[in-house]
Amino acid sequence: MKLHLSVLKFFIFTVCTVTISKAQTWEVYDDEYKLKARLLYDEVELLSETVRIGKKDSILSLLSSDLKPAVSLQGTEIYQYLAPWILVKGPNGIGAFHEYGQQVLPLEYDGIETYFNLLLARKGNNYWIFERGSGKTTSLGRLDEAKLTKTGMLITRIGNEYFIPLSKAGQKSFQLLEDSEGDFLLAKESTGFGLINREGDYVMDPVVDELRHNRGNFYFGYDENQFLLIEGNDIKANVRYNSFHKITLENGLMLEYIHGKLRRVMEEDGILLDAVGMEEVNRIDDNLYTIRFRDGNLGLLGKGGWLVRPNAPVDKIWMGSDGLFPASKDGDLGFINSLGEWVIEPQFEEVGKFSESLSSYKKSGKWGLVKSNGELVGMPSWDEIKPFSNGFSIAKASNGFYLLNSSGSAVNQESLDQISRINDGYFIIEKDGKVGILDATGKELIPMEFETIQRAKRDQIIVAKDGKVGLISDQGEILLPLAFENIILDTDSNRILTKNLYEPVVVVEPEPLDKKGRKRN
Repeated sequence: MKLHLSVLKFFIFTVCTVTISKAQTWEVYDDEYKLKARLLYDEVELLSETVRIGKKDSILSLLSSDLKPAVSLQGTEIYQYLAPWILVKGPNGIGAFHEYGQQVLPLEYDGIETYFNLLLARKGNNYWIFERGSGKTTSLGRLDEAKLTKTGMLITRIGNEYFIPLSKAGQKSFQLLEDSEGDFLLAKESTGFGLINREGDYVMDPVVDELRHNRGNFYFGYDENQFLLIEGNDIKANVRYNSFHKITLENGLMLEYIHGKLRRVMEEDGILLDAVGMEEVNRIDDNLYTIRFRDGNLGLLGKGGWLVRPNAPVDKIWMGSDGLFPASKDGDLGFINSLGEWVIEPQFEEVGKFSESLSSYKKSGKWGLVKSNGELVGMPSWDEIKPFSNGFSIAKASNGFYLLNSSGSAVNQESLDQISRINDGYFIIEKDGKVGILDATGKELIPMEFETIQRAKRDQIIVAKDGKVGLISDQGEILLPLAFENIILDTDSNRILTKNLYEPVVVVEPEPLDKKGRKRN
């Protein structure tokens, strides 16, 4: 019996094998939640508002604005993104691309440092520098050390010699080149210490006996029996203060002694306080000092002068708020005002700072609330109370967390496993592994029925439940159903990217047959 030709064709193409494709589908929605496109990537990542990366079959691509592959990044993972540079890692090492798509270093280096217009690459002890202005990569040879400074200068070291080869100094060697948070390099030559600007010119000649960085562009020096406070300048450094009296600098605290007695508290460029009778100075924060005088009185000094005048023999003072400063006396804590007078007598074991006219205090091992007039709010019954903001505080008890109002009452009747304050004064709450959101008034906005919640932007909340991700509004309206593996908000383009839950794609491939329609062995 002969088969009809069409039947034979049907038979040939329906005898087949089945393979599984690992393709993953992403969908793109506009800001009205209408489907605009479908993409085929394993992963999509937004590095910035304009830099988008797609990964398919372990190959990375820089995507165009319409999310199509524009440039192959050749590697298997993003190693680091420091605008404008994308560092990519592959089997043979790390390489670099500009965020516009230009490859500037192949994927073969052990490490790469970045600056806006420079890249420093290393392979073993060999170094290369890429300069974006020229578009060229230059070998620096074998070095013991090389690094880019915060101002984009290149410092290299061979043995005990330092160089700044990209500057006007060229191959001139130095005994020391030291970077800091300031804009200048501290340099040392046989003649002494000096300061170098980013072009490589000395703004202070290397003639100072000793020089140390203090803060910003300020330096502390010693030369020919005088102490110097120096400010760096792009043209010429300025000596802002000099004295033949002893000045000490330890951990950012500068003190001047006259005839062996403490006389002045110094700031970077001069005198902060000149007072007779100082006995002890402690720096407790940036530009914040406690100063004790010989009569036992303690004051709190800030950059602009006295925050608390030294009118009382308190033991310690801390930075405060709302005009009240925590202070201790004989082991108990209370609050004093800027005149050093007790406003709330010392009676507590610990205290917090005032916020919204309320502070926390600890007594008999429990925390409570006190008003700025000293009135106690209820009884201390909490293990912890965080500062108030927008009328609410978060308190912890032995059985969980509670949201407190300004009267000290708990908003939630049942304990929660966690409460976290987020944008717009909202709160993420968690209980038994489920999370929800309270609004700024403490009312339930999103019920506790999700596994994770991310309030990515106003009126758009990414939620996950039973392994599926969706998008809802602040009012709980479903914007995109809980049907996805991942959701990414591309805010710069007003788009939403969704990764579909993986479903294997079955590809039917015909099995080879002979001329008579039989399977080949």
